[in-house]
Amino acid sequence: MIKDELTYKIIGCAMKVHNTLGNGFQEVIYQRCLAIELKKSRLQFVREKEQPIFYDGIEVGSRRADFIVENKVVVELKALINLEPVHLAQAKNYVVAYDFPKGLLINFGATSLQQNLIFNPKYNS
Repeated sequence: MIKDELTYKIIGCAMKVHNTLGNGFQEVIYQRCLAIELKKSRLQFVREKEQPIFYDGIEVGSRRADFIVENKVVVELKALINLEPVHLAQAKNYVVAYDFPKGLLINFGATSLQQNLIFNPKYNS
């Protein structure tokens, strides 16, 4: 996984939350705590931002992103015992649908924090 400075900082904030709380809480608790850590790190972010979803150039609905950080990274949170391939696919779909270059899927539910860096293929060619 190749991390740049921004994704490294986001993951560091998530690790602080996980190290403090451990696993076992609902996703919204981790979301609130991560917002506190992002703010402490002086990262600009929007929580629960409504993002339009497009199909063939036509807006077909919307979905709320857990976080948009520095207007560069979509962050999707989970609080599951195990991440499954469907969760990674969902996060990748959000990155592509929201038209961001990259995203992070962070899972607080496991014994150790899990994170996956996701790239939008549109920006990697």
